[in-house]
Amino acid sequence: MQVLTHTPSRKISGIRSALACAIAAATLLLPAAGQAETPKRWVELDVPYVPTPDDAVAKMLEMAEVGPRDSVIDLGSGDGRIAIAAVRDREAQNALGVDIDPARVKEANANARKARVEGRVTFKKQDLFKTDIANASVLTMYLLPDVNLAMRPVILEKMAPGSRVVSHAFTMGDWQSDRREMVDGRSLYLWIVPAKAAGTWQVQDPAGAFALTLEQQYQQVRATAQRDGAALPVSDATLRGTELRFTLDDGGKPRQYVGVIEGDRMQARSGDGLHGGWQATRQAR
Repeated sequence: MQVLTHTPSRKISGIRSALACAIAAATLLLPAAGQAETPKRWVELDVPYVPTPDDAVAKMLEMAEVGPRDSVIDLGSGDGRIAIAAVRDREAQNALGVDIDPARVKEANANARKARVEGRVTFKKQDLFKTDIANASVLTMYLLPDVNLAMRPVILEKMAPGSRVVSHAFTMGDWQSDRREMVDGRSLYLWIVPAKAAGTWQVQDPAGAFALTLEQQYQQVRATAQRDGAALPVSDATLRGTELRFTLDDGGKPRQYVGVIEGDRMQARSGDGLHGGWQATRQAR
């Protein structure tokens, strides 16, 4: 769990208890009166370290479908168990863990050596808000609600569409998760970073060209279509990463479309009975 240098406004009772215990332990370590105190650099632990149980770690990595092509970043990496498991158990290409507590970073590096994955797993003492997440295909987190909300615009702006984000315990406000699982009473949430789909797309289709207009809030989309000024009914519009699905009713002949968004272009995915041979270009805004 990430250690921060600022104090989020909300904390769960369990974390309050952990903090109280940490304060009590620290008090016991104070030098006796008159005893010389060795100068130390203390790290402010505003969010105490609380490890994610191994069964929850396994489920988080399964939810994100971590595999050999993935680069994983764990924010608030603690003892390193998530980053290590991503490489050791799921064969991720590489993993990076960041934590602001040097003691946790030292422990994580030692654990990586024990697991014999130190060549593919790196741990850094670093503020999570200064971590470059652009090249991560999977991001894992066990933070706090306010921190998740602060990370949300960074995730949406920096991570590539189709990247996966998994959070232990906490959501990201009105960005609804794509999947939720429970492990031993613990909530785990998955989000798939959505492509920027909003706008009007000119669809070139052998069955007849039409304009498709999409309104978007995160992965939720609402679609309308028209041809020559006449509305065409659209239903079942969904967006999952870069993949857009919708059904167009063209004169009583429903056709299912599946397209892959790449910037301002969309290419049809055909097969399995899907309507193919079409492509689309987004109009300049």
